[in-house]
Amino acid sequence: MNISDQALNKMLESAQQWRADFPILNPDPSTGKELVYLDSAATSQKPQVVIDTLSAFYSSENANVHRGIYQLSEEATDRYEKSRATIAQFIGSQYPKQLVLTHGATEAINCVAHSYFRDRLEAGDEIILSIAEHHANIVPWQTIAEEKGCVIHYIPLDREGQFDLSAYENCLSKQTKLVAVTHVSNVLGTVFPVKTITAMAHAHNAKVLIDGAQACPQIPVDVTEIGCDFYIGSSHKCYAPAGVGCLYAKPEDLEMMAPYQTGGNMIQTVTTHGATFMPPPMRFEAGTPAIAETIAWAGACDYLMGQDVEARLLYKQLLKTYLMERLQALPNITVFGTSVDKMPVASFTHSVIHAHDMATILDNEGVAVRAGHHCAMPLHQALEIPATTRASLTFYNNTKDIDALITGIERAEALFNE
Repeated sequence: MNISDQALNKMLESAQQWRADFPILNPDPSTGKELVYLDSAATSQKPQVVIDTLSAFYSSENANVHRGIYQLSEEATDRYEKSRATIAQFIGSQYPKQLVLTHGATEAINCVAHSYFRDRLEAGDEIILSIAEHHANIVPWQTIAEEKGCVIHYIPLDREGQFDLSAYENCLSKQTKLVAVTHVSNVLGTVFPVKTITAMAHAHNAKVLIDGAQACPQIPVDVTEIGCDFYIGSSHKCYAPAGVGCLYAKPEDLEMMAPYQTGGNMIQTVTTHGATFMPPPMRFEAGTPAIAETIAWAGACDYLMGQDVEARLLYKQLLKTYLMERLQALPNITVFGTSVDKMPVASFTHSVIHAHDMATILDNEGVAVRAGHHCAMPLHQALEIPATTRASLTFYNNTKDIDALITGIERAEALFNE
């Protein structure tokens, strides 16, 4: 990786400021210790600006949206709808008013599964997933496939953990109705070639859903450039509070979708004989939304868009390189997912120490990692391992965090050798 000393110094200065933006990572005043947080793929930490946005709304702006005709409610509604547009801009949508806001990425995927595909799939139709999918992008399709008599194909990964395009090409056919794949693997950090995947599916008239929960916090996302039919995002992985997901879809597809849930907010009229529903996106937003959390997510999007994006990406690539080099230098460690095109995420096993034991010992050393199958059991079954320990980093991490991880692994080995 070629980078001038001047550019490197500037990037490292930016990285120090980025870390300082996250109060939970500041040294403990009583001990002077810093949190070594390596579980951002599960949920990200929140910058002060997002925390302040959430607090300010509840302190002085709180009101329900879309219903009140008093000033506070109207102002909350205006802010909420502007937040919808900001999140849409963040993922590159050309339809800012059409972004559906859900109570999480899982709900967004289920919305597509039940509102669009349930009435359009027939016996013999085929669905293509990757073996690396999160359970949230597997189980909804399994449920509908069983109900409708559809066939699901799972595309394997190559030896480096990248999506196997050759196997995918051989799998596509006129029976293919849906391709649903992750943009970035939550286990391996691999960035899938979603633009190519989408184009190949569209050549067979299949729809494409991209699970972007891991991508939105890590790389610039442009759903228009990708060309997919559906794209899913998640707030709590994107430096914002939990409780919000987004569903991008083209207006013509949204118009064809029936409501996934019913209740308040998405109703146009109700009589004792029936009901009519609001147009999209309100049609899919039953109940009171997570108002403050959505506004805070928009604040996180503004925060990210205000950074030097190229510097942030380059910094994360440097972290990835350092992380992989240090882990792969340990003789008892096997790292899964070695593709060049990946984020600073490493899932690994130890030849002697179980993943859960490793995570427990690391926690005792002040290093927070994840252990288990990471809601990706089929991938672990394909790798023929029961569990991995996962270190997932982002731009608020630094090389000291990685050094602490390595030291923790070495101490775990010392404990097992006693």
